[in-house]
Amino acid sequence: MTPDPLDALHGVCARLKFAPLPEITGFDQLHARPLDGIQQHSVASMTDHGWLPILFDKLQTEHGPGHRLPAATNFLRVTLREPVFMVAASLYLTGRGPLLTPDTLHLPWDTARSKFGTPAVVNVRSVVLADDPAAEHPDTVVARDEDEQLRLVAEGLFATFEPLIDTLHAHSRAGKRTLWGWVLDTLHFYMLNPARYLGQDAEQAWELATRLGDSVVAAGAVTRKRPRLFPFAPGHPRGTWAVRGTCCFDYKGDPEHGFCTTCPLKCDSERKEALSEWLRDPALAP
Repeated sequence: MTPDPLDALHGVCARLKFAPLPEITGFDQLHARPLDGIQQHSVASMTDHGWLPILFDKLQTEHGPGHRLPAATNFLRVTLREPVFMVAASLYLTGRGPLLTPDTLHLPWDTARSKFGTPAVVNVRSVVLADDPAAEHPDTVVARDEDEQLRLVAEGLFATFEPLIDTLHAHSRAGKRTLWGWVLDTLHFYMLNPARYLGQDAEQAWELATRLGDSVVAAGAVTRKRPRLFPFAPGHPRGTWAVRGTCCFDYKGDPEHGFCTTCPLKCDSERKEALSEWLRDPALAP
């Protein structure tokens, strides 16, 4: 029997310290569950039926931050972090690219706690290459080559995220370049982070992330600046990290916290000092 194309992703992610995967399930299993105060919104239903502004305001009112810019990027973090990780990590670690759609990415809203739960991806298909052992599986699409694979995955990601980002932009007034910048930065980091943790080639992971990012931009995403690699300890297997191209503005919601280590607004000398602390004390590292 041909293995499920995403089984390999679960296997390799079990070796990682940080692997925020979405729930991967089927429509029947999702809709058979008792509601228990959980509203199941697909991206399509959330944006088509006016739920996003309501849930954004409720999330911000109950949990903050008060400033609209970090509130907007936080909304992306709690809804899109897991699907972004799934796409990036699957491509890098297994060579298989999950195909997202607005109808199959579900974002559960907990009415009692006024927050989102772990996203669910239902009946997901994967783009694979012809020599992949999963190529005969019914949930796969076979691409001619890696370029076509990246294009198909990027087009699915853009088609899924764009309605959410467009609605979030209109409601929060956060710029679309800021919102798409968060997505593109996170795609890069979610290939780099597994590479660093597993002691693999950081530059090779970054190259694949760049190609995927190029395909997402070609599909329609907009951003001002792309992220960059930041080697801070040459020769150390975990001595390369990166700098985001777009600020997430967390510092506006929590001024005492200041700039994140990967923030493009932070000076590189301070960044190098903080990252070097990670090597001296691995408990500090992400």
